[in-house]
Amino acid sequence: MRKVNSSLKINPEFGIIGGMKMIDGKKLAENLRAEIAAKVAVLKETRNITPGLAVILVGENPASVSYVTAKEKACKEAGMNSIEIRLEESTTEEELIKRIHDLNKDDAVHGILVQLPLPRHISEKAVIEAIAPGKDVDGFTPVNIGRMMIGEECFIPCTPHGIIKLIEFSGMDIAGKHAVVIGRSNIVGKPIAALLARKETNATVTVCHTGTPDIGVYTRQADIVVVAAGRPNTLRADMLKPGAVVIDVGVNRIPDPSKPKGYRLVGDADTEECAQVASAITPVPGGVGPMTITMLLWNTLQAAERKQAK
Repeated sequence: MRKVNSSLKINPEFGIIGGMKMIDGKKLAENLRAEIAAKVAVLKETRNITPGLAVILVGENPASVSYVTAKEKACKEAGMNSIEIRLEESTTEEELIKRIHDLNKDDAVHGILVQLPLPRHISEKAVIEAIAPGKDVDGFTPVNIGRMMIGEECFIPCTPHGIIKLIEFSGMDIAGKHAVVIGRSNIVGKPIAALLARKETNATVTVCHTGTPDIGVYTRQADIVVVAAGRPNTLRADMLKPGAVVIDVGVNRIPDPSKPKGYRLVGDADTEECAQVASAITPVPGGVGPMTITMLLWNTLQAAERKQAK
């Protein structure tokens, strides 16, 4: 039985921002988080269960600290328990894995997330595999990835799951469409290609990467383009089919002395150019980013519900 779809409701709608056809990830995330909070309230009232998410941060990477803070805030707003565990940069792999094993046994913890990247002396693979599949709300363990590939009940990786919701939010019917994914990372590229190709979504999928001689040959045929290359201006207007939906996963810092922090954030697509050809495109920031944490909350809620059901 295929159970990888969530029951979250999508109302097709996207915003016009600065005259461009933008898929408003902030608005979609706000709508879905309200629904998640309502489900959490019901779980508390009827079952006396409060979903709990444990987030482990090793070291003081500024971007990681900011992201963990955002996750903690989102948990509290949804009515969930947020358990933040901060460890020194010098923490050993063995110490970290022991903390994970302790959380695996803790009934108050329904989801476990280890913030990446980790210090170089710690194996990300070993750490991810230490998380119990039933608490792997990031959807990164081999068990959950394997279950996703064959359509069994699992936790879908948060960013790819959010991308599916954004495409639906744009009004695009994915079934029968040609989707091109630029990038083949384990976190975004590979899982989103698998999700788009499954029977429930039913797209024909092409994956492009650094070994693809001319990416434009494929993107000009695509109804949907997901660009997750980690490089600005990877996707330009002349590479698009008119009316395509573009999901820009990239977050790149570009020096900009006019900004308070000395830089501005841009995606992997040339947004202004592509918006003239695409029917809809996600902005950076404000597109994919808000959806990643939202789907993390959804997975944590599912983890609590599944535990209660068992």
